[in-house]
Amino acid sequence: MMRARARARQLALGATAAALVAGVAGCGEGTQSAEPSAVTTEGSTSSPASTPTTSSAPATSKSTKPGDDNKGGGETALCKTGDLALSLGRGDAAAGTAHKPLQFTNISDGPCVIQGFPGVSYVAGEDGHQVGPAAYREGEKGAPVTLRKGEVAHAPVGFVQVRNYEPAECEPQPVRGLRVYPPQETDSMFIELDRTGCASEEIPGHQLVVRTIEKGSG
Repeated sequence: MMRARARARQLALGATAAALVAGVAGCGEGTQSAEPSAVTTEGSTSSPASTPTTSSAPATSKSTKPGDDNKGGGETALCKTGDLALSLGRGDAAAGTAHKPLQFTNISDGPCVIQGFPGVSYVAGEDGHQVGPAAYREGEKGAPVTLRKGEVAHAPVGFVQVRNYEPAECEPQPVRGLRVYPPQETDSMFIELDRTGCASEEIPGHQLVVRTIEKGSG
């Protein structure tokens, strides 16, 4: 009898222990917090990619070079030799020095700028050789003159009456016209003018005097 009771008590203790183990295991399920796992997709990185920023300077407008037609809205081009027509105004007829306006007319399709002193000299013969010194530049260089199509600028030119010089010091020679270089140009122009020039480089004074370009026909 005593053995049967001891056996029953042992079985009861075993069942209680099993129940406790099961309860502990059950309490652990559902209460454990798992660490979140980082999810990486293809093409993504753990930190957001920074978008590069570039500060670009505003585009500058194209400036027009000499000879351009200024359609780009930049600076007006310098007047080239091919943009101009040359003429000689009436002026006056003084006994010592005659003054006449050397006129430049813009014959191009757009505006151009002319500024400074033209190069002026007498020429003679079929070869157009220069006679005597080129015109002396008198006064200050003037401001730029903008010529629209058909507009005129002029440079006053003084023509000394070379017959007032001694022939030995003048070495007078017939000339057939003027060779003219527009300001800042290397291509020349020609205008007919029947006069007498001094071939000598040693004359007192200047047989030709030119002043800076001015607006208008003179």
